[in-house]
Amino acid sequence: MNDLSRLADMAEILGALVVVGGLVFAIMQMRNFRQQRRELAAIELFRFFGNTDFNRAYECVLKLPDDLSAKEIAARRPDLDHCAMLICTTMENIGVMTHQRIVPFVIVDNLMGTTAVILWKKLEPWVVAMREQIESPAAFEWFQWLAERLDELHNPDAPPAFLAHKAWRPARLSKEI
Repeated sequence: MNDLSRLADMAEILGALVVVGGLVFAIMQMRNFRQQRRELAAIELFRFFGNTDFNRAYECVLKLPDDLSAKEIAARRPDLDHCAMLICTTMENIGVMTHQRIVPFVIVDNLMGTTAVILWKKLEPWVVAMREQIESPAAFEWFQWLAERLDELHNPDAPPAFLAHKAWRPARLSKEI
């Protein structure tokens, strides 16, 4: 009887260890899945900026003088409305992904923080006119939200990346992956 009791105790302990080990493994898998999801979202974010049409629109809007009205923006070039729409819809998507924490804020900030704020300042009159025209105050609301958060949380004393990370070195010089 004593041996049977001892075997039952050991089986109970082993069962508890298996359950705990399963929970630890499940938690590790969930964390790994979340990290993979963030990395895939970041890759998608990079693809937004690799698009030729977006790059063309980005260049056109970035070169606009500040404080142009919506009419002045539209009168500048025939395709500027298209460029503004492409920038706004892209930034809208990025704003939603950032708010939902699909893409980490730090990645968005590092990739396009200052630029998003500049684009918003240049396109804000165009967006306000668009909101009035379509009678929707929510048009491009996530673009505005994103630009305001990036501007609000920007550290003006932070040095640019090429200075801040000047001493950075890869973990290994070969076979990093």
